[in-house]
Amino acid sequence: METKEKYNEILKKLKELKEGKNPLDLSSKEDLAIGIMNLISIEEHLFYTFNKTQNQKYLKLLNEVREMRKSLLKEIIKDYEGENWCISKHLLAAAMRLMEVGTKKLSDGKNKEAEELFKKSYDLWNIFWGINLDIIPLESLKAENDNDLTFLSDDPESKANKGSVFDKLGKIIKSILDCCKE
Repeated sequence: METKEKYNEILKKLKELKEGKNPLDLSSKEDLAIGIMNLISIEEHLFYTFNKTQNQKYLKLLNEVREMRKSLLKEIIKDYEGENWCISKHLLAAAMRLMEVGTKKLSDGKNKEAEELFKKSYDLWNIFWGINLDIIPLESLKAENDNDLTFLSDDPESKANKGSVFDKLGKIIKSILDCCKE
């Protein structure tokens, strides 16, 4: 498929998502992704608790939580090409950890540091959705720097198409995902 055809196909998918023609219940998928993020954190805590206590019950719990997380992740991740499964899992895990560290910074009164961590967490969240809603044409991300990318915009010269790949993706995801839509 030609680049222009791929581009038009992606734009069509975006319009369908925005107009609600896509059968995805994105608010439920967002909630599910947050739940999965927490399951990943539980796995990590069970790992550390096992190593601190050497109590086998924590390994058994870790395995049960892992199986639950895997089955739930299958509801969101449909493309198993290459490393997409692991990339997606680690994007969620990293987004969750940066959010937690940002929250700690915020409670310590370090608002600027918190905001920077929250931005990075949200960027990872957006990449996760961009990959799993199939709106990131990964082959188009080959540019010498982010500002050279034309990324999912009808008008390559528009202001909406300027900025880093994270900014562009964030604008797209924000227009599609709205946790308040019922």
